[in-house]
Formats: sequence, C-alpha cells, structure tokens
Amino acid sequence: MSRTLQSPPEPVQDPEEARAAFRSGGTSPTAGWAPGYAQANLIAVPADWAYEMLLFCQRNPKPCPVLDVTDAGSWSTPLAPDADLRTDLPRYRVWEHGELTAEPTDVVEHWRGDLVSFLIGCSFTFESALADAGVPLRHVEQGRNVSMYVTARPCRPAGRLRGPMVVSMRPVPPRHLAAAIKESSLMPAVHGGPVHCGDPAGLGIEDLGRPDFGDPVTAEPDDIPVFWACGVTPQAAVMASRPPFAITHAPGRMFLTDARDEQYRVA
Repeated sequence: MSRTLQSPPEPVQDPEEARAAFRSGGTSPTAGWAPGYAQANLIAVPADWAYEMLLFCQRNPKPCPVLDVTDAGSWSTPLAPDADLRTDLPRYRVWEHGELTAEPTDVVEHWRGDLVSFLIGCSFTFESALADAGVPLRHVEQGRNVSMYVTARPCRPAGRLRGPMVVSMRPVPPRHLAAAIKESSLMPAVHGGPVHCGDPAGLGIEDLGRPDFGDPVTAEPDDIPVFWACGVTPQAAVMASRPPFAITHAPGRMFLTDARDEQYRVA
C-alpha cells in the first residue's frame, strides 16, 4: 500500500536516515540530500529484457552509466547493503507496455521475481563538487526539482530498446562555467561533463520554461543553460519501446547510496 505521510521539511544529511525518511513516507526530490554521497537512478525490467537494457546502457554510457545490476528478483545492492530498492526511494513509477500506470511511494505490491534492477549514475552526485567550486545550484536554492527535457538526439538502439536522450539543465553564470564543466567531467560514472551549453534549440528543446520532467527553474539574467545527460533516458526508452512491464524511480527522486561521491571521481 502506498504511503501518505509528508516529506521532511529539510534535506537529511545522512543517506541511511534519508532512506528511512523515504521508507516512512517522504516524497521529496533528492537534490541537496545527503551531500557527499552518490545518488542513483533506478530501472527494473523483466529478465528477458535485461540483456537488452544492459546493452542499451553500454551503447549509451553518457546518459546510462551503470553503477550496479542486481540478480533477478533481488531488491538489495552493495551500494547500500541495508537498503530495500522496493521501499527506500521517495517515489516510483510503474509502467505497463510503455504506459505509466502508477506512481506509488513503494513497489512491494508490484515487485516480481523476474525483475532485474539497474542502478544508473545520477548528476546529483557531482552537485557537491559543483557547490564546493562555487557553482550556484539554482534548483536547490529555489527548493525545486531539477529541470529535465527530452531531446531530439536519439540514443543508439539495442535490440528492442530505443529512444531519445533526456538531459537535465542547470543555469550557470558565465564566470562559473569552466568550473562546472571541469568538476562534472571528473565524474564520468555519474554522467560526466555537459553534452551541450547555450541555445537549447541545439538539442531540439523549444521552451526551457516547460520541462518534460521536474520543475521549471528560474535563471538569473546572465546565466547560461548547461545540459547534462540524464538517467531518466531509460524511461524515455520504456515509453518508446513499450516493454510489457518496468519499474523506475520518479524523475528527481533518486536512490541514495552509501557510496561516497569521491569514489566516482577520476582525479
């Protein structure tokens, strides 16, 4: 049964405490939560689709960098050994034949013994490094979910899976652009450097004020829109490819791991 309690009013600093808050009913976006710890996107697909999902991720490593893959039916991961992937995210999405059928706060009743879960790197992981480098995070300042957009760039297909790349956008002042690129590029396992800076039309995005996922974020007058590949991309593939069943995280509401973000820094 889905939970109905309210989210804690302030971000929690410890990932175990954050997961407990979500298990108890918190539904907040996770940007700014447990700084210094890696966050992950979730997609679980039936075992007979798992190879194609793995191949899709291997062929599209920028939006789909894999941090862990579970055994069929398992809801645990060494990224947080005490966690339950069925209950410890703020909100989930349940898909049937590419259609969104539910957005519960746990998926215990939806879980199946043949589901293989993929935990995919999330750009929230490098936000601590951006903040330490002085890069403002407008969505965190404004208490909003990050803006996410479906682009006109197709991913490389894998078997039955295909779909467009999804990106997240953060407005960055020009004086901080070099730092934003440098710091994120040092963490390729959580999407790495931007895929585009500047005019959103270059990605086929028509209106920054109308994100496909997340919230619109207000930019300062001189801010440059900077776009990173996003782990919501597998959800776009689910919508395009229509597998019979899938479970994902709700965009912006991630799995908080016990892994330190510095583990994914290459230098």
